[in-house]
Amino acid sequence: MHDTTPLSLLRIDRYLAEWIEPAVVRARHRLAVESWEVPDEPVPFAHARGAQYAPFAVGTPWGLPWGTVWFHVTGAVPADWPQDGTRVELAVDLGWMAQQPGFQAEGAAWSPDGVLVKGISPRNAWVPLPQEGGAAVDLYIEAAANPDVPQDAWTKPTPMGDRATAPKDPQYTLRAIDVVLIDETVAELVADARALRGLVDVLPAGSTRRAQVVAVLEELCDVVDPEDVAGTAARGREVVAAALAAPAPAGAHTVHAVGHAHIDSAWLWPVRETVRKVSRTVANVLALMDADPDVTFAMSSAQQYAWLEEHYPELFERLRARVAEGRIVPVGGMWVESDTNMVGSEALVRQFLEGKGYFERAFGVEPTSVWLPDSFGYTGAFPQVARLAGCPDFLTQKLSWNDTNRIPHHTFWWEGIDGTRVFTHFPPVDTYNSDLSARELVHAEVEFREKAHATHSLAPFGYGDGGGGPTREMVAQGHRSASLEGSPRVVIDSPDDFFAAAKAEYGELAPSWVGELYLEYHRGTYTSQSRTKRGNRRSEHLLREAELWAATAAVRAGADYPYEELQRLWRVVLLNQFHDILPGSSIAWVHREAERSYEEVAEALVGPAGLVPAALRALGVAPGAVANAAPFERDGVAPLAIAAPSPATPAELTRDGDDWVLTNAGVTVRLDARGLVVSAVVGRPDGSRREAIPAGHVGNLLQFHQDIPNTWEAWDIDRHYRRLVTDLDVADVLEPAAAPDGGPALRIVRTFSGSSVEQLLWLAGGDDPTLHVRTHVDWHERQKLLKLAFPVDVHSHEATSEIQFGHVTRPTHANTSWDAARFETVAHRWVHVGEPGFGVAVANDASYGHDITRAPDADGRSVSVVRVTLLRAPLFPDPVADQGEHTFHNAVTFGAGVADAIRSGYGLNLPLRTVAGGAGGTDAGGTGEVAPLVTVSSPAVVVEAVKLAQDRSGDVVVRLYESHGARAAVRVGLGFAHTGVVLTDLLERPLGEAAEGEDGVELELRPFQVVTLRVRRS
Repeated sequence: MHDTTPLSLLRIDRYLAEWIEPAVVRARHRLAVESWEVPDEPVPFAHARGAQYAPFAVGTPWGLPWGTVWFHVTGAVPADWPQDGTRVELAVDLGWMAQQPGFQAEGAAWSPDGVLVKGISPRNAWVPLPQEGGAAVDLYIEAAANPDVPQDAWTKPTPMGDRATAPKDPQYTLRAIDVVLIDETVAELVADARALRGLVDVLPAGSTRRAQVVAVLEELCDVVDPEDVAGTAARGREVVAAALAAPAPAGAHTVHAVGHAHIDSAWLWPVRETVRKVSRTVANVLALMDADPDVTFAMSSAQQYAWLEEHYPELFERLRARVAEGRIVPVGGMWVESDTNMVGSEALVRQFLEGKGYFERAFGVEPTSVWLPDSFGYTGAFPQVARLAGCPDFLTQKLSWNDTNRIPHHTFWWEGIDGTRVFTHFPPVDTYNSDLSARELVHAEVEFREKAHATHSLAPFGYGDGGGGPTREMVAQGHRSASLEGSPRVVIDSPDDFFAAAKAEYGELAPSWVGELYLEYHRGTYTSQSRTKRGNRRSEHLLREAELWAATAAVRAGADYPYEELQRLWRVVLLNQFHDILPGSSIAWVHREAERSYEEVAEALVGPAGLVPAALRALGVAPGAVANAAPFERDGVAPLAIAAPSPATPAELTRDGDDWVLTNAGVTVRLDARGLVVSAVVGRPDGSRREAIPAGHVGNLLQFHQDIPNTWEAWDIDRHYRRLVTDLDVADVLEPAAAPDGGPALRIVRTFSGSSVEQLLWLAGGDDPTLHVRTHVDWHERQKLLKLAFPVDVHSHEATSEIQFGHVTRPTHANTSWDAARFETVAHRWVHVGEPGFGVAVANDASYGHDITRAPDADGRSVSVVRVTLLRAPLFPDPVADQGEHTFHNAVTFGAGVADAIRSGYGLNLPLRTVAGGAGGTDAGGTGEVAPLVTVSSPAVVVEAVKLAQDRSGDVVVRLYESHGARAAVRVGLGFAHTGVVLTDLLERPLGEAAEGEDGVELELRPFQVVTLRVRRS
């Protein structure tokens, strides 16, 4: 018999699209429209309500890119509209594009008394209205003319990312603002039919269930009269009822559907627009909850709640009521959904300290699950930080994007570098923007790796990225799939309930994944938008300094501690660590704002009236003294202390034929006429000398690559970039110069393509075997990549890279597909390659991207090649990304161990600060010395933060960690009067009394363990 199913489906699809769905709207009534165009940035409702409005005709263009137009809509519900089986709504079409909501025009409907009633976007463009015939309609529509960014243009330059370059023409045309009469029976029939039609696409072609569902849908077409859909819709629902009532089997996979809207705190829109996106989305959710008591909504990012509290207080109070009911669920516990690769150690802590602190204050709740569906890979330090912040559960989605290998689990224990584990789930639905369609639900069941032992997965549903959230159509699909043969079971649920069910079923059996969760994609985010990354790095370290000296001033001199200002500045930095800001993957507008905010942070911390000078003045430090905020002694100044420096014997620069030679007591570095390092001979403890540059290779080699990713320009570096490389080995200028410390240096100038580089190379005084390389680049490239290479005569199978609170080792070979996929990796302040007894560390002051590989020397033996990625030049989403001037400082320490690398990294990023003024020393007899508040007896234990407690009690909080990856016994000395010491979690809550002896607190630390001490002052 001939298979007629394809013909049947054509008939069904046509009936739905051409007759049944259009019949949902029984009648339509046009309203009167007036408009007012905001001349500049968005304004509050109270301002807009008082503006002068003019008549506006439907069909008229509106909205300059990034502009706002307010429409005042008035009229009445027709008095003769029937009320039985119907509802009245406002339907708006601002000129929607076909693409996903959140990437084009959006609107918000306001009542005349200032209530944000609902957001308006494509596929969710209804607003509730009074149901009585003759009822007045009076609404204001705040219409945002955000430029449309079609997904097929996401590799192309666009002027839309900056108001200065965007066109000055209206972008949209108002198509409709009407009162509509909705036939509720037809609307329910559409939901029924769509649920069954979706099943047809996922059921096996020869299955009985599929044949039955197709037959039922054909019968639906038979009984629903195209000329009288409203009159026959009830009969149509009767026809499909039995098919919808066929239950899922008892052992069916269960999808915990959690309403969600992943809202990027900035991306293809500026932060100011995100504030409005959050308000529109929350208004949508509240309207949906009013209509359906089963809807729940998980919302992360304390920053986004704080925006609502500040800018939309009435909406925030309605949200707060739903939080109290447990229907809106704060998740994540972080200030924003941050990047985790590049965020510094203490900043990662502060994401939780500020985030959880906000949730406790605002709602009296504490999220216990980390919610990072879209960050670009996850540091191996994260499990410990999450656990210590009170988050034993972790959810992400992004690893499903891997371009080479698949993580072999969806539900598992993730173990960090210190051995801490968190219960982790990757939703197998493979999206954080699910619509709960049959196709997505079945995909979740089919892909779920643990299906032999577990039956629970989570699906975040709702429009995201640009916001919008769940829709009533999605919820309708979820309800119909609660128990439906051919589909996984669906329960509309909360994240906490999912994690409880998953752990109860599978927690003891779940497998483990050890170490970082490396995303095999978006490797360019370690480098794109260099100024943003530099601003983040500098701000993190300046905040460390400010807290240290402010705490010291409070304890030593009774100065007021600047709690509010430090919190404000931290929150600025934490916001800019969002996973599309710090990674460099936003429009130009976003990065320009981020860079300006970093300048303001620096001014507030170290400007003439900044917190650091104020603390030093309060301490009475004499001019010329040196403040050492690093955790290691430098120039004779103790760690975390202030004293007069002890200058070392300066280095020398000499000429030897065409070569230049830099020398100090620790190393001799030879550069040839090209300005390339051809030799670095290190003195060793036994008196021998060791060459660090392998035969046939040169260091300080700048390499220039073509860099055209396959898709996401700012995000990706694809491995084919290595095929096209130019060595920049011609020096235009090579001459002596002065180093920043006043010693000798070598100045090198190179020009290439449309850009130029000026380098300064020098050695510090004394016996420090560290070559400093300062590289100033005037960058005017497109789709290019610049790296700084240092081949070193070290035979090693792996490289060590700093991450938060420790380091990781990664193979330098490509034996497996997992190894090969890590061709670009992230590191914080340093990387290290070594063999027993000898290694080389390369530190940086603002870079994150590296590649560390192996190459043959002149004799064919493998040596190590360390390359730091300095700059990229992607075209999307910012077509002028990183154009202009940049300066990088690298420090190459020859003969270094990991401990030396740690010292170099801290030293480079926390330079000694010479005190510019004061009233004379108040400590140690007025010599300008200030003793440290905290000392540690073990060189392996690093003090990461010294501050006063978040609760303003005046207690001193000290955070430290074991840095070498080994167990360490340490005595923590406290140089001030105190009455007790407690161990705390990262939120500064007590975990137990610390063991305090006569000489300080005695601790036994595990490898990479983080410890927080809270000291009660006398």
